Amino acid sequence: MRRRSSGELAASFKRYLLLLLFFGLVGYLGYQMWLYLQARQLLPAGMVIANIDVAGLTLEEAGEKIESQYMAPVIIWHRDEPLELNPQDVGFALDMEGMLAEAERYRTSQNFWKGYLFHLLGWTWEPMAVPLMSSYDPARVAEIVQIAAGFLDEPAKGPQILPESSAFQTGHGGFATDISASVPDVEAALQRPDERSAKLVVVDEEAPELNFDLLQQVIEGQLQKFPGLGSIYILDLQTGEEININSDVAMSGLSILKIAIFEEAYRALDEPPDATVQQYFYETAVHSSNFDANLLLHVVAGEDNTYRGADILTESMRRLGLVNTFIAVPYDANPPAYRQTTYQTPANTREDAPAGIDISRQSTAAEIGTLLSMIYYCSKGGGTLLAVYPGDITPTECQAIIDLMVLNEEGNLIRFGVPHDVPVSHKHGWVPNTHADAGIVFSPGGDYVLVEYLHQDDGWLVAEESFPILREISRAVYNYYNFDNPYLGDALQEDHRFDPADPFNEGSGTATTDSTDSPTPTPGRIGH
Repeated sequence: MRRRSSGELAASFKRYLLLLLFFGLVGYLGYQMWLYLQARQLLPAGMVIANIDVAGLTLEEAGEKIESQYMAPVIIWHRDEPLELNPQDVGFALDMEGMLAEAERYRTSQNFWKGYLFHLLGWTWEPMAVPLMSSYDPARVAEIVQIAAGFLDEPAKGPQILPESSAFQTGHGGFATDISASVPDVEAALQRPDERSAKLVVVDEEAPELNFDLLQQVIEGQLQKFPGLGSIYILDLQTGEEININSDVAMSGLSILKIAIFEEAYRALDEPPDATVQQYFYETAVHSSNFDANLLLHVVAGEDNTYRGADILTESMRRLGLVNTFIAVPYDANPPAYRQTTYQTPANTREDAPAGIDISRQSTAAEIGTLLSMIYYCSKGGGTLLAVYPGDITPTECQAIIDLMVLNEEGNLIRFGVPHDVPVSHKHGWVPNTHADAGIVFSPGGDYVLVEYLHQDDGWLVAEESFPILREISRAVYNYYNFDNPYLGDALQEDHRFDPADPFNEGSGTATTDSTDSPTPTPGRIGH
């Protein structure tokens, strides 16, 4: 047998090696083809659906992964308090069919052999992202946020009235959810596959300040107890804020119009009042003497003519802008036939003007209150009186009027709604169907004007019904200004009780008490 040469052996080895390499390559390519065919059934590398990497997953597996992440609860944070929101509660739904169909179109659109080549070379296709396709109910999201806020918010609380004592309780700060600002973050969390939490926008709130709106509500609550007409005017002498409740309605002038007589009498005087005139002032202010009020109208007139004094007063009120305030007939007078006994005013010509008011002497709560404020500001060296009547009236005279009316301790009204040591410069008045009081209160928490009327068109207004209402209104106003130290005393304590058989102690023609032998007190100075 012939032995092969070394050259033949080398050639055979090479052929064997080539065959081995060929079949190895074929086997490798076949194996890779098998792997490629397997991978081609899956979503390709770089595939992202709804911001979730789903490469290497089947469509079914991708759908399960997407649903598990997007249907997980959203944690809503209200400050430090977590709340769990089920996406289905707001109608959240995934368009899974649409998203997977889009992914499938991309997968099947790849060229088979190009894909196989990329597979062999370890290359990847350009990443493909299918956006989130979902829906939800925005109104329901806002409703859920509102419900959460309702449970967890602690809104600032405004001042409150304590009904038993007419005292005011200050409010406190709090916090509240800004619904419109909070909803977008909750909506965004619903559409995130991870970090599924949202923070509600919770805003700190300062405690609301005590304001006139609350005081007006309290007063209106008191007036609801009265079947007739209540007319109230309040003026903050520091800020100029007002409360007006039927304050522009015509009312009987009563003895409250004696405030205008005081102002006009001092305006007529060129020197301080002598002892006689001072007695007129005292009897009119303290004992509500109609007789002495008419004598002061003589001072206003500069002669013994009460009608002339009344005319001057009425004209002066108009000049001051108080067009509803007049005295057509002096107190207790029987006018001659030729004498005008009333005036038409904007207030008494209204269709809803009350019946049963005095036609000869009228004003409104607002105008009486305005006159009191004029006297107050005049005493401080400013205001309308000094502007309209420069040189005719002085701050000293206005202060004398204030001090004079502080001496008035009659009346179960404004004074009994404030502590004993609080000065009240006031003038009260009443007739059978109208009870009223008007004054300046010098309280520790601030000075204010209060004018209050209760009126019924006919019949007898019972004091046991009207006085407590007027007192409680006075106390509510005082406690508003002094909420940190309210007056909690019983408005009907023993030393303030009136005699039900004779609740009214107002003069008619002469002073109600015999003051002939009693010296006239010298008023102290109030408000400085």
